[in-house]
Amino acid sequence: MDTRTHISEPSEAVLLAYGREVETLLSSSTPERWRMHVWDMFGGYILAQKDLGYTPELSNTFWSFKELVEFFEVVERVRDGNMVG
Repeated sequence: MDTRTHISEPSEAVLLAYGREVETLLSSSTPERWRMHVWDMFGGYILAQKDLGYTPELSNTFWSFKELVEFFEVVERVRDGNMVG
């Protein structure tokens, strides 16, 4: 349980560092391809469940992959100039 009551905003330097890391990540492929790769990885993970057995964290894993897909969808909109706010 997250008990933090105050989360400070990251500094401009931290935001720029995050931006550089994202740019480095995206330089190896397009956001669309990254999105497809994430779903491919999740599909492989699901197929492997038969051999891996019961995974109590499966729903959390799904949401993590879904958040990654949504991240790349936002990156696509930012790249295309369709980001609001």
